[in-house]
Amino acid sequence: MDEHAQEEKKLGFFAKLKAGLDKTRKNIMGGVDAVLGGFTKIDEDLFEDLEEALIMADIGVQTTMTIVENLRKRVKREHATDPSLIKGMLADEITAILSDGIQEEESLPNPSVMLVIGVNGVGKTTTIGKLASRYKAEGRSVLLAAADTFRAAAIDQLEVWGQRSNIEVIKQGENSDPAAVVYDAVHAARSQNCDLLICDTAGRLHNKKNLMEELRKIAKVIEREHPNAHKEVYLVLDATTGQNALQQAKVFQEVADITGIILTKLDGTAKGGIVVAIKSELQIPVRYIGVGESIQDLQKFDAREFARALFGD
Repeated sequence: MDEHAQEEKKLGFFAKLKAGLDKTRKNIMGGVDAVLGGFTKIDEDLFEDLEEALIMADIGVQTTMTIVENLRKRVKREHATDPSLIKGMLADEITAILSDGIQEEESLPNPSVMLVIGVNGVGKTTTIGKLASRYKAEGRSVLLAAADTFRAAAIDQLEVWGQRSNIEVIKQGENSDPAAVVYDAVHAARSQNCDLLICDTAGRLHNKKNLMEELRKIAKVIEREHPNAHKEVYLVLDATTGQNALQQAKVFQEVADITGIILTKLDGTAKGGIVVAIKSELQIPVRYIGVGESIQDLQKFDAREFARALFGD
């Protein structure tokens, strides 16, 4: 692909991202503009109203308090008095959170095994299908494991994705032991010298203890049967659930060693501010974001691009 085509593609991605974040941008900036428009000077009342507006925009309580505290300090330091200056400062703060220690590129050496976890309904199986197709397009050999044996639909759905991308799916019947499916898949991956094995898993959060046991058992199987493989655990969250996604992530953090987060359905929601809260409170890198239905709409998360799309240049 020549440079021009690459630039076109990048612009296309950015335009999609910007369009996808439209509702979120209006939600955050609309609230902020409304607050700033009501004040002629910067005072404590302004900060309190701003705090409320950010919390309402799903930035998260903890994160909001940190942001507003930093704004107070900066206003003092720069002797700022004009409320309109706050907007740029806020953009700086959020950009800083998003690009905090700009995350290292996703590194998936061959061979790798990726466990994908998340509650039902967040778009987990679809996301796995898109990821698999993406990695395959990059030239990797990919294998899928249908270890969400709790729902027959999940197994069927994964098979449809597998057929679409011509990727083999290792499965057993409904309600079979997920660890047994992973065992079969790991052996298939090893015998085929496969670069990447992606495992779908059941996400039953109300049953935390069982989930913990199940994930531990799966991890043990991978460790024992494929000791040289690099391991990743990606958590899929639905951005439309806002604060609930943050709570889910905290619970999953207790049961699994999460190495990356994938946020789906960002395009349909005004709650995209949750990305800021997740990045700030969990200290887990956001790896991918979904800004639409098609395979191309699962994008690699780029903190600077995200901030730029959010605040516009």
